[in-house]
Amino acid sequence: MDACEAYGIPHSQFMGAGAAGRWTALDRAKALAYRAYSRTTCSGCGTRADEWEPALGGDRFAYVTETHRCPGCELIEMERDQVPDGPDGRGVKIGLRPGRDQSPRG
Repeated sequence: MDACEAYGIPHSQFMGAGAAGRWTALDRAKALAYRAYSRTTCSGCGTRADEWEPALGGDRFAYVTETHRCPGCELIEMERDQVPDGPDGRGVKIGLRPGRDQSPRG
């Protein structure tokens, strides 16, 4: 359903069974159910409250933390430290692009 939402296509078309651009009642029901489900997901950690709540069938220790380091995020944060505070730093966006000796991966 993530792909269907991203491409704005019905699930039946994604599965190769439906006509292009044609939404069946089942496609609409799936899309609405997926949207409702997605709204219960925390945007920060990706879990849902009922996964944690024992009264709802969850477990207070349903997940454990895991740490990893992303060199790209580290580089962005280091560059962000160089952006001045105040007016000179307003609107500054920091991103990544391949280095001069790197070709895009695809």
